[in-house]
Amino acid sequence: MDDKKQTGSQIVLVTGASHGIGLEVCRQLAGTGVTVILTARDIAKASAAARPLIEEGQDVRPYALDVAQDESVRALANVLEQAFGRLDVLVNNAAAYVDWTEKATTADLQAAHVVLETNLFGAWRTTQILLPLIRESQHGRIVNVSSGAGSHGDQQFGLTTNRGSVASYGISKAALNALTSKFAAELEGTGILVNAVCPGLTATAPGMEAMGAAPVEKGASSVVWAVQLPDNGPTGGFFRYGNPLPW
Repeated sequence: MDDKKQTGSQIVLVTGASHGIGLEVCRQLAGTGVTVILTARDIAKASAAARPLIEEGQDVRPYALDVAQDESVRALANVLEQAFGRLDVLVNNAAAYVDWTEKATTADLQAAHVVLETNLFGAWRTTQILLPLIRESQHGRIVNVSSGAGSHGDQQFGLTTNRGSVASYGISKAALNALTSKFAAELEGTGILVNAVCPGLTATAPGMEAMGAAPVEKGASSVVWAVQLPDNGPTGGFFRYGNPLPW
């Protein structure tokens, strides 16, 4: 294996990282000395988000990435191949939402399609295209940022709660959990760990604290835990703050 592909700091790519949990994940990881690839659909937003971290001396590199577009993912894969020859960690954080009152019986299916394109197929596409680079890592990790909304076990926001609201989002996250299982099963024995994580209800918008939302720092820590798993860590699981969640 090429020495270039195993030397230097850990390379971590985070999708949808210009704000919220994604940006905080970048901040926490950059503070540990890894090289962070901070991505967003809009390069201007990615650059603006990365600037304060870069000014602090962190190795954070902004790039444009639209997980819904093959050519966008492939273009970034080519950049990473040339620059590093590998990718150690992929964090599939990019997500789309609709009105939280949406119900399956009345949902706008075009809007639902957009949610699934990002939350399910975006993660699937990005993982497929970047997997050859992850295989070049000695400690590959794939972390899918899911949600209790895609679980039967979440008593507050799960699939059977709130009279079926948040339909397309919950369905997309349940599908993301299933995708996690399939990738983990296929990659078992390769050293690549694949897990889904729920950051919990996180204060990513004004007023959410009143709903009991945790600070963004805590939500991001749930993701960082999965990024930093040891080689003998779990794979194919669904976790919140390092604790297993029912599906």
